[in-house]
Amino acid sequence: MGDPTVTTLDGQVEAAAQPVADKTTGRRPLPRPRTPRRPRLWFEILLIAVSYWTYSLVRNAVPEQRSEALRNADWIWRLEERLGLAFEESVNQAVNSVTWLIVGMNYYYATLHFVVTLGVLVWLYRSHPGRYAATRLVLFTTTGIALVGYYLYPLAPPRLMNGQDFIDTVMVHQTWGSMASGDLKNMSNQYAAMPSMHIGWSVWCGLTIFALATVPWARVLGLVYPAATLVVIVATANHFWLDAVGGVVCLAVGYGIALAWYGRQPYALPRRVPEPREPAREPEERAREPIPLPKQG
Repeated sequence: MGDPTVTTLDGQVEAAAQPVADKTTGRRPLPRPRTPRRPRLWFEILLIAVSYWTYSLVRNAVPEQRSEALRNADWIWRLEERLGLAFEESVNQAVNSVTWLIVGMNYYYATLHFVVTLGVLVWLYRSHPGRYAATRLVLFTTTGIALVGYYLYPLAPPRLMNGQDFIDTVMVHQTWGSMASGDLKNMSNQYAAMPSMHIGWSVWCGLTIFALATVPWARVLGLVYPAATLVVIVATANHFWLDAVGGVVCLAVGYGIALAWYGRQPYALPRRVPEPREPAREPEERAREPIPLPKQG
């Protein structure tokens, strides 16, 4: 039997609306990937401010489970020793002997984590608006997963371990280098070290710059930045290198979610958001248009 028809008041025959279905399986097709929209400045400023406030609030609201965090740190250290990669203590002591270098690293740890990340977001907004939302989704998803990690796996940084010779470089050199040391230690959860968002955010910055920058030296800096950050977090005894692995894993999940949401990796999306225009109609939509009857002689 053919498709049912309906005669309208104008004397036209209109095909009855039929659900669009996959011709081979009879099922409705999967929803199309989301199309990037033009970012709005006021919304992005508000979103970043609220998100960072929420991140800080949740991170610091996680109970400071000191005994469990220290046990986890001992376990991480023993694992690295079995792997023959427990090098953090040697790096910490060697760099600490060079005052100007370790002081610079303290300030690097305290500032660039925020400055560079915010700078990359601004650059994306201005120069790559079509890729901004997807790339921002990666960053926000990575950070959200990290918050779950802080709650499920409290971990003391190396500088707070018992029975080891790690040096708290901020305390020794009296620099403002960490929210978890000195007079500011009560304002931050000291046992939220796994995963390392210094690494998660810096690798996000580095990949974004390397993928989208057109100037060769900028692309090189994109690769150098996360590598330098890894040295800093180890030298200042704020993280184990396995914390960095945790940060990269969280970032990989973030990219996977962005891929599923947009259908392509963020850097493969168009640089500019296309202007809205009339969408092309599907054959099924055209079939539902009224069919004029032939004129009677």
